[in-house]
Amino acid sequence: MTTTTGTTAVTAAVGTAHTRLEGRDKVTGAARYAGEIPFAELAHGWLVLSSVARGRVRSVESAPVLAMPGVLAVLHHGNAPRLETAYTSLFGVPDPVLQLFQHDRVPYVGWPVALVVAETSEQAREAAEALVVEYDEETHDVAFFAGHSGSYTPEGSETEKGDVEAELAASAVVVDAEYTTPEEHHSPLEPHAAMARWDNGRLEVVDSNQGSRFVADELAKLFSLDADSVRVRSEHVGGGFGSKATRPHAVLAAMATTVLHRPVRVVLTRRQMFSLVGYRSPTAQRVRLGADADGRLRAVDHQSDSLTSTVHEFVERSADFEHAMYDATAHHTVNRVVRLDVPTPSWMRAPGEAPGSFALESALDELAAKCGIDPIALRVRNEPDAGPVSGLPFSSRRLLDCFHEGSRRFGWADRDPRPGLRREGRWLLGTGTAAAAFPTLSAPSTAAVTAEADGTFTVRITAADIGTGARTALTLIAADALEVEPKRIRMRIADSDFGQAMIAGGSMGTRSWAWAISAAAIELRAQLPLGGSIPAEGITARSDTSAAVGALSQKERHAFGAQFAEVAVDDTTGEIRVRRMLGIFAAGRIINPLTARGQFIGGMVWGLSMALHEEATRDQASGGHVGADLAGYHFAAHADVPPIEADWVDDPDPDDPVGIKGIGEIGVVGAAAAIANAVWHATGVRHRDLPIRPDRVLLAQAAAGRDGDA
Repeated sequence: MTTTTGTTAVTAAVGTAHTRLEGRDKVTGAARYAGEIPFAELAHGWLVLSSVARGRVRSVESAPVLAMPGVLAVLHHGNAPRLETAYTSLFGVPDPVLQLFQHDRVPYVGWPVALVVAETSEQAREAAEALVVEYDEETHDVAFFAGHSGSYTPEGSETEKGDVEAELAASAVVVDAEYTTPEEHHSPLEPHAAMARWDNGRLEVVDSNQGSRFVADELAKLFSLDADSVRVRSEHVGGGFGSKATRPHAVLAAMATTVLHRPVRVVLTRRQMFSLVGYRSPTAQRVRLGADADGRLRAVDHQSDSLTSTVHEFVERSADFEHAMYDATAHHTVNRVVRLDVPTPSWMRAPGEAPGSFALESALDELAAKCGIDPIALRVRNEPDAGPVSGLPFSSRRLLDCFHEGSRRFGWADRDPRPGLRREGRWLLGTGTAAAAFPTLSAPSTAAVTAEADGTFTVRITAADIGTGARTALTLIAADALEVEPKRIRMRIADSDFGQAMIAGGSMGTRSWAWAISAAAIELRAQLPLGGSIPAEGITARSDTSAAVGALSQKERHAFGAQFAEVAVDDTTGEIRVRRMLGIFAAGRIINPLTARGQFIGGMVWGLSMALHEEATRDQASGGHVGADLAGYHFAAHADVPPIEADWVDDPDPDDPVGIKGIGEIGVVGAAAAIANAVWHATGVRHRDLPIRPDRVLLAQAAAGRDGDA
């Protein structure tokens, strides 16, 4: 759409499809990542991880390794620089895995025990693999299961409204089922890498991360430096998904350059990433639903157990998914956790919501079958007018519109609700659906916008583009705010010197950054001289959204969606093939339809992979993973992915100054449940444990045949 302001034609950029600004550089190799940028006199670090699950380091036999060709140093708890350990960051007390080599304790397999630094990465790896580390081993526990004697309820992890037990007792129909999800890992295409060096008294780090300012602040605290003494840059990032906040590789590079006084790069291997960059905890969930005969909910009880490490608490808050979903007289949610001798789990795309939606949305499907009600009709019947637990008004809630549009496109009206009836040869066919929701959040951010003398505009903000197309989306936002063509915008991101800004996480990066950029652009337009020239140094306006974010009214703010799936199940082999998927979302203002659709589809593929493939297994004897690589850890490949359609409904919020809700995580939410519900519809057998492997399908079919109970 083109408008005219004065004598200048302006294109409304937001809402129209734009290819990525850096797309050509990425496909031609011109875009360089943290592990590729050359530096003079660069040394290379290779990490050594513990091979025991619990104990102490008795000795590090570094002398033979130091005599090997090219080896410069072996850092470990006996000689490493001291780090600050008593501090808090943006997310509270940090995981002690960042406080490297400060003691001899080993809390899990894969704990960092040494770093070998050499002239080349090949020399560093050879020396690291030759390094002998002796341990005093102790008995460990890595077994996770519901009802573990060590489980506890962290503060603030339980919510109650009404009398759940009384409402369950008064219900005509009750679903009481247990669901499990396994340990899952994010393995971004680009491994974690960082280079550190001292430059004119400042620690400079080139890193692969989700928020350069956050990493800079954390490094400053760890090394007892002034905040202005650390600069972190992260120009291109090949995926993050929650794994690329501050991680040990950046700390190791900074530690090594401090000791050696030359640039040092540390790149994690794929195997090392399985223990050092976080993962999704396994969950064991119990959902109890009580309803009247017509399907109206009286009680919702969602309980979830997950694990954490012995050194740091992280809770996979799966039960919280219920808080914004369905109307009921009584609600109860609780998230329990158990400390085990395993690495600390962390944020992974849709933390809490991904496993929580599988349990709750599967239970809703079971309730619909028991009541003899269409699954979508059941959700319509229990649609809330306000937050089911909080009582707060919704900023906007178009979940039913998503189901209405999705059912029309998917052909849901023609579905025979009876399970196990549709067949094509040996293939049993079924369809399923599930709801999706993810909270809409924002965080204070700063930005600077400069009007240059040549008629262009430079935007500086510590945003991160981790593959989502954020750089392009922010350019479109700046262009519209300044009422100029996008080609006149020069977008500079991912440099901690640009000031405080939200990390790329929680689906609130673009929302938070857009707010700051728009505010700075409005201020700049007020400063520009009417018809006058711009001085050579330009005119700059800055923004800080802290006050504006703090002044937001209290509401339930969420993106919503409806997921649909059709599956075919081979009744002789147990193989499951997803034939098609459809996701319709209500996600606020869509900035760039091209990249937005890619984000939705990417999340849905991840949900498919979660439903059918992904599962990390721990060896109880060693405490380590079985197959900690992309050969042993199975995920969806191209051949597993069917035609997927993703679209959205208009979702305006007149009270929201930004209108963006975030789309990075909503796509995975509910997708696994939709597929599991489709498998039930195809086979008549309910699967409550992910992934739904062929062996589980065959065992369940055999058990159902013996019991005569589907």
